[in-house]
Amino acid sequence: MHKQEELYSNKIFFNAALPLIKVIANDVPSLKKQFAHVHAVIQVSALDPDAEGGKVGMHFVVNGEEWLVHLNVVDPKPHIELEFKSIEAMNAFFKGKIGPATLPKMRGVVKNFSAFKAFLMTLLKMSSLLGATTVPDDEATKELMVKCFFYLLSSGISQLNKMGHADIHDWASKSPDRVYAWAVNGYPQISAYLRVKAGKSRAGRGEYKRAMPFFTLRFDSLDSALGILLGTDDMLEAVKKGRLIMDGAPEFGGQIGGYMLEVGALAK
Repeated sequence: MHKQEELYSNKIFFNAALPLIKVIANDVPSLKKQFAHVHAVIQVSALDPDAEGGKVGMHFVVNGEEWLVHLNVVDPKPHIELEFKSIEAMNAFFKGKIGPATLPKMRGVVKNFSAFKAFLMTLLKMSSLLGATTVPDDEATKELMVKCFFYLLSSGISQLNKMGHADIHDWASKSPDRVYAWAVNGYPQISAYLRVKAGKSRAGRGEYKRAMPFFTLRFDSLDSALGILLGTDDMLEAVKKGRLIMDGAPEFGGQIGGYMLEVGALAK
């Protein structure tokens, strides 16, 4: 029987963190080049006796620059597979506890080495971005890091709601149709949102354009965003100094901030 916290963490890794591999592979020129001639089904899975078929997972169908992401679907015959012996082992691996007990079985490496190498390099890039503790120097890395965090947090909160997380699902259940957003001034391409209505939620990438978001956590710069996202800046101090602008009632900022911390804690 799995602990609930392990299930929450695993869902965040499968459905919020791993999909970022597609984003990173398309945004980093050196990695994009690596996938130029890749045509493969690449899967990440974990054995789970409680799951149908004894395994949970997700996979990518990669055809050069075209990526399809299939969440909650196990492909029976992927070209490449990283298979963990349990969801607990997978969680530990992605939290940086790498060792014999947490390493996955790697299938299809020899026959598809170039694809495996490109995927591994992108996975390592994702790990370095999400595991960073300091603000990087170059602009491109800052942009990618903020984008990945925005996507992770919006998707992570939505996934926890769908799993029935007590606080988040209670909040979502009582919510009318509202959109919560994350944004950085001057960077419209770096934004994400979460739409919540009567217990249902959906995370989205980019700006929500159908209507004005009900509430937006807006940063004045990439550095200000990373200060909050990396936990090196105090939220109240950032608000006082104008580095963080709450477009909406402040109480919603505290609420969303708390859920962001919950996702961060489960992913670390």
